[in-house]
Amino acid sequence: MAKIIPFKAVKPTRAIVGLVAARPYQSYTLNERKTRMAYNPFSFLHIVNPGYKYDQEVTGKERYRLVKNRYSEFKEDGIFIQDEKPSFYIYKIVNRHGHEFNGIIAATSAEDYEKDVIKKHEDTIAKREETFKTYIQTVGFNAEPVLLTYPDNTVISEIIKETQKGYAEFEFTMTYRDTHYLWKVDNENTIAIIEEEFNKMKTIYIADGHHRSASSYLLYKDEKAKNPNHNGSESYNFFMSYLIPESELVIQEFNRLIKDLNGLTKEAFLIQLDETFRIENRGNIPYHPKDAHQFSMYLDGEFYSLFLRKSAYQFHTALDELDAQILFKTILQPILGIEDLRNDNRISYVNGQHEMITIKSSVDSGEFKVGFGMCPSNVNQMKQIADEGLTMPPKSTYILPKLRSGITIYEY
Repeated sequence: MAKIIPFKAVKPTRAIVGLVAARPYQSYTLNERKTRMAYNPFSFLHIVNPGYKYDQEVTGKERYRLVKNRYSEFKEDGIFIQDEKPSFYIYKIVNRHGHEFNGIIAATSAEDYEKDVIKKHEDTIAKREETFKTYIQTVGFNAEPVLLTYPDNTVISEIIKETQKGYAEFEFTMTYRDTHYLWKVDNENTIAIIEEEFNKMKTIYIADGHHRSASSYLLYKDEKAKNPNHNGSESYNFFMSYLIPESELVIQEFNRLIKDLNGLTKEAFLIQLDETFRIENRGNIPYHPKDAHQFSMYLDGEFYSLFLRKSAYQFHTALDELDAQILFKTILQPILGIEDLRNDNRISYVNGQHEMITIKSSVDSGEFKVGFGMCPSNVNQMKQIADEGLTMPPKSTYILPKLRSGITIYEY
């Protein structure tokens, strides 16, 4: 049964929340970070990039200690203020493409992660888990929620709608033209109803944030082992999440770009593809697949459609049905020799927000030899793969919404 609890969020003031909120640190180029920090003293980037103050890069535990110092300074200066009462936070995002997301920011249980009440569909890298665990252990806070999804629930939906009729504590638009709204829920009866509804759910699913979830679980194990008086209510037993209903989750595909044909000529490559796919040359007309097990390909100035020959591929598990897995098992691994989708520098990924024309321009430039497009997977596939204890290949899903750091902060 899923356990979520309210918490006392640390938040920016209403007047400057739009200046504080930032995308994840890694999503900015170096020049973007420098520009934003030079002209915006309130940006959360100043906290996570503390070396900027001294005009030098700092790494490792030294950086973590400085992050903690910058965060303390933001609190001392009144940029961040902690709520007095534990609350849930109704959070709404309307992005520039018209997608609307309505959910609840809450503290979710690390024990639920351990017991597989919170289910995963992606592998994580142990080194990254340990790195982020050490980071949050040192700085003492987490500023970006994990994205979780739950089965649509009429009671929770009604509470969200009623809450949104009131005055929003935050309402701001980012430069990416996404508009964000936040309402605080601190009424004890409403909190109890929300907790009870989640307690009825046998399973909720990680949509985005597998490494942050895993790191929070490692922190929980560490701190629990060190605490002889552990009782389960300590802050390290939980991690901050944004929970949205399954019907509002948007899943887009990641398309693939490959730098070479693994020593094959174009003709030899097409002959090998013909063993598993029905191939049609579409010429210079951009083609996008319309259904599962269909793929687009751009090679040598021409678009192709690839339809999987069902007799040439066996379906045994939910993972076998996933188009990203089919592409890996039928083309990328056996023909193009790509074994490690995460680390092989011959492969690159383009999220589904970009059209096939992006793949065309990348291949036409000579940087890549061939590109593949596919249909996005859906939430039921993601759930079924998680339920079977399997994991998707890296970059199988590009999931919306993308969250901002620094809007609500969970302290350990």
